[in-house]
Amino acid sequence: MPYPLDAAAVRSWCGLALEALGRERERIDAINVYPVADGDTGTNLYLTLESAARAVEAAFDGHASAGTAPGLADAIGAMAHGALIGARGNSGTILAQLLRGMTDVLAADAGTEGTEGTDTATGDGAAEALRRALRRAAASTYEAVAHPVEGTVLTVATAAADAAERAAGEAGDAAAVARAAHEGARTALQATPGQLAVLGRAGVVDAGGCGLVALLGALADALSGEVTATPVAVRADAPLPEAAGCDVAAHTAADGCAEPGGPAFEVIYLLEAADEAVSRLRTRLDGLGDSLVVVGGDGLWHVHVHVDDAGAAVEAGIEAGRPYRIRITHFGGGRTKEPALAPRAVVAVVPGAGLAGLCADAGATAVTVRPGEPPASGELVQAIRQAHAREVMLLPNDPELRHTAAAAAEQARTEGVRVAVIPTRAAVQGIAALAVHEPDRSFDEDAVAMTSAAGATRYAELALAERQSWTMAGVCQAGDVLGLIDGDVAVIGSDLTLTAMTVLDRMLSAGGEMVTLVLGAGAPAALAERLERHVRERHLAVDTVVYDGGQRTAPLLIGVE
Repeated sequence: MPYPLDAAAVRSWCGLALEALGRERERIDAINVYPVADGDTGTNLYLTLESAARAVEAAFDGHASAGTAPGLADAIGAMAHGALIGARGNSGTILAQLLRGMTDVLAADAGTEGTEGTDTATGDGAAEALRRALRRAAASTYEAVAHPVEGTVLTVATAAADAAERAAGEAGDAAAVARAAHEGARTALQATPGQLAVLGRAGVVDAGGCGLVALLGALADALSGEVTATPVAVRADAPLPEAAGCDVAAHTAADGCAEPGGPAFEVIYLLEAADEAVSRLRTRLDGLGDSLVVVGGDGLWHVHVHVDDAGAAVEAGIEAGRPYRIRITHFGGGRTKEPALAPRAVVAVVPGAGLAGLCADAGATAVTVRPGEPPASGELVQAIRQAHAREVMLLPNDPELRHTAAAAAEQARTEGVRVAVIPTRAAVQGIAALAVHEPDRSFDEDAVAMTSAAGATRYAELALAERQSWTMAGVCQAGDVLGLIDGDVAVIGSDLTLTAMTVLDRMLSAGGEMVTLVLGAGAPAALAERLERHVRERHLAVDTVVYDGGQRTAPLLIGVE
């Protein structure tokens, strides 16, 4: 059954789109040959949408604290604003403009329907609103780009709007319109190599258009409530065409498959300025370089341009208003960086202050997770920078952070840092990986050793059930103690210590040499001693080590190596 076009749908759309772009980020990066073959379109789209998603969550949190619910105008407006302030690269800037175009229509329509804070578009009204929103989004991208080029994301957006317009007369719900837009975008994407010469020579579709197809697929899923197959253009069983005659993943702007002789720098900044000043700025920047995209409005703008004279591009912004968050990237391999202070470092995401201290003692940089607030990729990038190393081993310690960690690693690589993401799924796996870290080994050997140690460590945690629910181990009641092994509920009990003993026995029944216990902030004082004694009496030749983790998310974490 289709869902209404409301704030909850926008929130769901953000989550599904972020997941889709996370899955396809590397493949989109690999086909990025236009306007500059710098292999970062997928990463830029992911980071831009991540900023949008966090803004939507902030809108929900703000309304929740006031005892209200956000409306469609609040949610879609937050999404567009988050994308604007967090836009990365040419593709991210265009994505921000697409979302702003949709917001111009949906926010205006939402203000005339329902009641304040709960506005919703349904039925024929939702279908018509979404059709007009997609048309406005496509048109706005052409307005933002100084010299529009067909065969790019602009063409794909227009095709999506055309398909949505046709569907609006045939179906009465927004889900059908979104699905039609997605199909129209997929079809248009496959035609891009024949519309843009650089794509045809490389044998690939447009990378930005590929990201838009993923975004529209997520919108259709959010409104229909039915998650469908990944879009044809990016799914595994129908892969994107490989490069014909050159390796697109290894392109630079000067490679044969990309247009040679382009500007040396990418300049990006946010700008507070009046509309008339921005009009003059567009003219001046257009004379300085190419790939000019200026998006925004209401006094806040996002400026993106490729130039040879980066200083002149910034000075133009200063004359127009107040530029900030200025980023200048050299296409020849990133900014010039001072030599790193260390050959290699470790950055680990941890759930508590105790584990952060443990990491610090081992020479690692810790990113402490706040309850209910997983770190954004920007926080991980900042931690990598603070490690001051040429090479970094990144331990996400959570399966939900795999895409975030991958995006952070990709961003850090553009800054000259070699990063390996060790696939740690829990803090205890991170401890095991950190224990075998040897900076004197080669980078690849160290990554393999840390990955192997993490993979050889089974993990579990004890948690308290917040409500009645079905689990893999049966029905639990609010207040029950849950024993999760490798992410699944395996034991339900009423006593923390007894449940922990049962979990340990199950894990050690398959063998083990070392048990790691990480005590949470609310763990009973005698818990560690009782569990150590239990292991010593029931499982011979198994050692136990205890750490005070201080995490508030779980009273006990367990690792078995």
